[in-house]
Amino acid sequence: MTGPLLLGVRHHGPGSARAVRAALDAAAPAAVLIEGPPEGDGLLHLAADEDMRPPVALLAHAVDDPGRSAFWPFAGFSPEWVAVRWALAHEVPVRFIDLPAAHSLAMDPSGDAPAPAAGDDDGAAGGPGGAAPDGGADGGTAPGTGGPAVRIDPIRVLADAAGYDDPERWWEDAVEHRGGDGPADALAPFAALAEAMTALRETYGHGGHERDLVREAHMRLALRAARKEFGDGIAVVCGAWHVPALAERRTVAADKALLKGLPKVRTETTWVPWTHRRLSRRSGYGAGIDSPGWYGHLFDVPDRPVERWMTRVAGLLRAEDRLVSSAHVIEAVRLAETLAVVRGRPLPGLGETTDAVRAVMCDGSDVPLDLVWDRLVVGDVLGEVPDAAPAVPLQRDLARQQRGLRLKPEATERERELDLRKDGDAGRSLLLHRLRLLGIGWGEPAAGRGSTGTFRETWRLRWEPELFVRVAEAGVWGTTVLAAATAKARSDAASAGSLGEVTALAEQCLLAGLPDALPVVMAALADRAALDTDVGHLARALPALARSLRYGDVRSTDTTALGEVAAGIAERICVGLPPACTGLDGDAAAEMRGLIDGVHAAVALLPGAAGITGRWRDVLRRLAARDTVPGVVRGRSARLLLDEGQLAEDEAARLMGLALSPAVPPAQAAAWIEGFVGGESGGGLLLVHDERLLGLVDSWLTGVPAHAFTDVLPLLRRTFSAYEPGVRRTLGELVRRGPATAGTAAPVPAAPGFGPGLDEARADAVLPVVRLLLGADAAAAPGSSAGPDAPGGPDAPGGPDAPAGPDAPAGPGAAGGSGVRHHDLAGVTR
Repeated sequence: MTGPLLLGVRHHGPGSARAVRAALDAAAPAAVLIEGPPEGDGLLHLAADEDMRPPVALLAHAVDDPGRSAFWPFAGFSPEWVAVRWALAHEVPVRFIDLPAAHSLAMDPSGDAPAPAAGDDDGAAGGPGGAAPDGGADGGTAPGTGGPAVRIDPIRVLADAAGYDDPERWWEDAVEHRGGDGPADALAPFAALAEAMTALRETYGHGGHERDLVREAHMRLALRAARKEFGDGIAVVCGAWHVPALAERRTVAADKALLKGLPKVRTETTWVPWTHRRLSRRSGYGAGIDSPGWYGHLFDVPDRPVERWMTRVAGLLRAEDRLVSSAHVIEAVRLAETLAVVRGRPLPGLGETTDAVRAVMCDGSDVPLDLVWDRLVVGDVLGEVPDAAPAVPLQRDLARQQRGLRLKPEATERERELDLRKDGDAGRSLLLHRLRLLGIGWGEPAAGRGSTGTFRETWRLRWEPELFVRVAEAGVWGTTVLAAATAKARSDAASAGSLGEVTALAEQCLLAGLPDALPVVMAALADRAALDTDVGHLARALPALARSLRYGDVRSTDTTALGEVAAGIAERICVGLPPACTGLDGDAAAEMRGLIDGVHAAVALLPGAAGITGRWRDVLRRLAARDTVPGVVRGRSARLLLDEGQLAEDEAARLMGLALSPAVPPAQAAAWIEGFVGGESGGGLLLVHDERLLGLVDSWLTGVPAHAFTDVLPLLRRTFSAYEPGVRRTLGELVRRGPATAGTAAPVPAAPGFGPGLDEARADAVLPVVRLLLGADAAAAPGSSAGPDAPGGPDAPGGPDAPAGPDAPAGPGAAGGSGVRHHDLAGVTR
């Protein structure tokens, strides 16, 4: 081999990976140089560890600011990973030659996000690629320009030149499906790709990747140093875009001039697990690919990739209870191969297999196809790294607890039900709550499907690679999860700016089991509560404190001090709430109604609640009777008292009658109705079971003037739309027929706004039909009154032949009394 062997690749491509392996076998270089951060050289030996399973990534972060970090991902089908494994297997020196992470992290122009790591480019243009912790790629800002540079995609340019409208399809045809494995043509693909990239560089220069000029200068210097040490028998694996620059003859002085004065930070580097999903271009990764799962399948299977792929798809769809048989698999394979021939492709690609799956296994629907794409084409494979990989002490403690609690990190989102009465689940709950307090969002609380008691929790878990950065950032608080969470809680308590923040922190401390942090938090809570005179702040804080008091029963936590603070806050609310409810506009009144609901629920949970509960009920009575209080607040106060049995039904009807009297403006009356029967607190059922209240509402509504009705209609719609459909339907039927009056032979006047009572004669007319349906006609006793001539029979007044004119007795479909217009309550509840 004469001169360095430059192997230009597209990152994360199985065809490139196979070609690199064949080229290395044919050339047998004395050393292998790979595009990547030199800080990772000391970690390359771990790639041969049996516990190392890709996808994995090199993580580099600034020591003083772990949030400034970057990843260099590697999949099993990445050419760089194949080169590393080949070198370790053949005991050949292997090194990274890209710009050090110490410089790339320090060069970040924004100052608050990780700088683009080596290779954070598109397609074949870059290296393994650096992703920001949030998955975003560098926006392509050229150093010194102050604005985004125009960046080209080399693969897209070559695909356009070849007449392809899809660069991925061109790459598959040109590389993935045509890469030779034999010694004769092992180097041919790289020569052709180098020639194409040379032509592109001559046309486009750096192509908008100005930072690549600095990176390529460092790679040339590293290549010169390696040639002095190992001679010309060196293989370089890098992005194909860089091959012309590495082959270019430049002076050492010129390259050093580009690197002179670069900023630098102290960094640490380690291996972390990665996922196929984070290799996807959709994640924002600049060197990402569309189908990491598909590429991994092509690289891993020994033969018949299409048949094996269709088998995997069939297995997935069967697991989702779709009817897929072996015949479907055979037909899908045939269709994919036929499509490849028709389209002039060497082998069926992802497009052909996807079209075949849609047509044969998904019945033309994209819904199950989306599942195939998400689970298989992209995939949720999570890599593993050995314990020997460097890690901050906090990461090691977290890994130890994960193993002890059997809480394995997984890339797939799943729900976990925890029963806090069990030691194992209680430990898992504490760990997840402590991590949340540290800002490590591995799990998020979710609504449980079963019991709502405090001894059960539901978590939604999903491990993302970026969480390793969060762990490194949280390492400044302590070396263990418990110590770090305690220190973080103490710091947050000292810096909290509002009573609500301290209250939420106290709740977190109880959930996370941080007894050493509670005294500091409780002292801060007492100070904030004593100084805060805003009733709204106090009312927002009390529900969280009341919830926290319940946790002591399950977690065996002493909540005495918390109970005293909560009781003091409740007393101050009782004193300050009535004056705070006067003079409120509509939005403020609606907000106050929600605060009153929260306080009402919280008071019942406070220890020694008897005294506080009595004072709170007195406050509600004052609010319900005070005219200066907004209607929505007065109505809600009356409703809470009624639900507690502290307000007689007659008194509730009296208050409603006053609120809905003609002297009250319609908008205020509608607000009272919203407070009394609105929301999801069973107001609809109250009207269903108390026809007197329903009659009052209906009577008021039918008397609203036409010019005011359009103003109150949105408010009423909002009130009744919160009811369940069945409740709304029942209310409409009640209003349509009017209230039932049993024990009277003739119709009697009902409440104002309702039609007369039940017409017994018309009701009896259905008895012959019912007897006929039940087969009870023959068994009817002689002299039964159900005969044709009997009262209530077909010839009876009000029977089937009875006139239905305006003088007919009002029945179920009759108008509900004089004065009922088209905008009655039945229309509102529809």
